[in-house]
Amino acid sequence: MSQPDPREFVQSFARGLAVIRAFDAEHPTLTLSEVAARADVTRAAARRFLHTLETLGYVRVSGRDFALTPRVLELGFRYLSALSLPEVAQPHLERLSREVDESVSAAVLDGADIVYVARVPTRRIMSVGITIGTRFPAHATSMGRVLLAALAPHERAAVLVDPLASPATGEPVDPGALAAALDEAAADGYAIVDGELEAGVRSVAAPVRGRGGRVVAAVNVSTSTTRVPTERLRAQILPALLDAVRAIEAELRHL
Repeated sequence: MSQPDPREFVQSFARGLAVIRAFDAEHPTLTLSEVAARADVTRAAARRFLHTLETLGYVRVSGRDFALTPRVLELGFRYLSALSLPEVAQPHLERLSREVDESVSAAVLDGADIVYVARVPTRRIMSVGITIGTRFPAHATSMGRVLLAALAPHERAAVLVDPLASPATGEPVDPGALAAALDEAAADGYAIVDGELEAGVRSVAAPVRGRGGRVVAAVNVSTSTTRVPTERLRAQILPALLDAVRAIEAELRHL
């Protein structure tokens, strides 16, 4: 994320967005104190932001608890509805999921994170629920690896500016090892990540190219390390994944 220009940066707006982001699938309802802590604002500021959001219809109040309303979907729907990718990809993801009997997803890169834009779950293998709009650190995911691998070196450096850690272990990420993994993903045309986002989760991803050959998204198949060995992932699941990606790309070229 680029550093804000103090002359153009609206601090209050940024704090308001932080209040909205304080809510997620694991924290659908929060008290005032919890909102203040998660958004890193004072209780007084959190109260003002929540009151404003309630007045605008984005937040509802029940006793001491606050929760977002479905109206917040408007904030991202205009962006997602402008993308043809989720609509084009969904039937191919469904077909791929049936073929391999595993969860399949598509995501785009947003700064140092991936954002899920389409998904076909078959079974829950992570402790955190994944829905459209879920974000994860790109460096720790197979989809993030192929998306970062598609960037030019200076673009990667601009995105990966902060020290990185493994979400699964909390250990610092070796920048050299990550750079080598991204180079390997760029050369191979796919990436496999094993237990780096969460222990016991293994996934393989491939990039999706739009018109002109630019990488616009990634598709992955997620599975359990105990159920699917890496050899089967490469021999059976990867070819099916690449076939699905080629089918998506063929449709995107005609849009």
